[in-house]
Amino acid sequence: MLGINQELKKLEEMGRRIKVGLIGTGQMGTDIISQVSIMKGIKIVAAADLDINRVIKAYQIAGLSDRDIVKVNNIENAEFAIEKDRVIATDDFRIVTDLNQVDLIIEATGSPEIGAKAGLRTIFKQKHLVMMNVETDITIGPIMKWYADQQGIIYSLASGDEPTAIQELYDFTNSLGLRVIVTGKGKNNPLDRSATPDKFEKEAVRRGLTPNMLVEFIDGTKTMIEMAAVSNSTGLIPDIRGMHGPHIYVKDLLSSFKLEEEDGILNNEGVVDYVIGDLAPGVFLIFKTDQPRLKECLVLRDMGSGPNYLLIRPYHLCSMEVPLTVARTIIQKRNTMAPQYRLVSEVLSIAKVDIPESAILESIGGATHYGLIDRFEVAVHERALPIGLAKGSIALRNIKKGEVICYHDVSLPQGSTVIILRQLQDKFLTENLDSKKLLTQIEAVVRSQL
Repeated sequence: MLGINQELKKLEEMGRRIKVGLIGTGQMGTDIISQVSIMKGIKIVAAADLDINRVIKAYQIAGLSDRDIVKVNNIENAEFAIEKDRVIATDDFRIVTDLNQVDLIIEATGSPEIGAKAGLRTIFKQKHLVMMNVETDITIGPIMKWYADQQGIIYSLASGDEPTAIQELYDFTNSLGLRVIVTGKGKNNPLDRSATPDKFEKEAVRRGLTPNMLVEFIDGTKTMIEMAAVSNSTGLIPDIRGMHGPHIYVKDLLSSFKLEEEDGILNNEGVVDYVIGDLAPGVFLIFKTDQPRLKECLVLRDMGSGPNYLLIRPYHLCSMEVPLTVARTIIQKRNTMAPQYRLVSEVLSIAKVDIPESAILESIGGATHYGLIDRFEVAVHERALPIGLAKGSIALRNIKKGEVICYHDVSLPQGSTVIILRQLQDKFLTENLDSKKLLTQIEAVVRSQL
């Protein structure tokens, strides 16, 4: 089998390219278009954003001329333009998902609701789906993966972010039969649970982010979401609610991430966590082995004397690496990372401030709540509101700062696709909903939106 680079070069030489549709042209989507523009064997042929001017600007940043970019509002014009080797800009994601000439869709909005709508339609239209939208994945990833499998479609999280970088270390370690103690990421922002968009508007503009996106990182929610994705893929668990998140340096990882009886901070082995220190933008994994000969090997390879050993991937290139998942999906017919048919972890909604009765909860990264990871069974027992469902919910009582927001505390928005799919997923996971019935109900949701 040829390497991905050789396969892409071969496609280019044959005059063929993987044709990709992109939904969401914020910072990450814009990066993807620029990255793909310098690669062989792959092309972004269509992109959608609620603000069509952001799509046009993203293409221009990548070096495309105005004559190469066609604004469209219907499928027929879009198909014609692609045949003429133009690229499509639209404000309607359905045009991108429905294009016959597109092989694969990248969802890069970060919105659980849009991710649910676009992802579901992508699979229904028999397109492979690469999810940069981890917020959607940790909410309804199992049902999306299940539906994709029924359709013979590949569902994958995207290379480049910390979850897939961690998955790379986990697959390496797990394949070798080594025992995972902990795996995690370095958080690259100071942690401030009280962060709100109004406080970080100027900084967000400086970084080319929306205020909500920046706050999602600062208040720790993004870290919780990313590690929940790792948990749901690998089966590793959070050791405690919110994880430990110690302020330590790389040199302290091995001494800190040990069991309590070994003078460490862990209650369990096989967990996910994060650190605040000098590791960012890297990820880490700590493993052990009881095999005497392998311990000798590790000493000889300068890995230390054990009993625990550290692996580090000191970088992740975010959106720059996403096209690698596109290539793996189309050429090698495999995903980079995906959840199991169950949730191992949940990200709970926690009141960031005192929330008065009748208040409407904001989106992730807003001023009303933040996220903390916990085990799925704990979340179910508490009836905790998943953070991916919180936006638009109305408080039914006064909720105190720091309280877990529960289902019975809010009225959920009506007609939400992500909520409908989550309810189906819960029935499938906890009530053993019949597979044929589930498939029928999922496709009823899709057809209601056609």
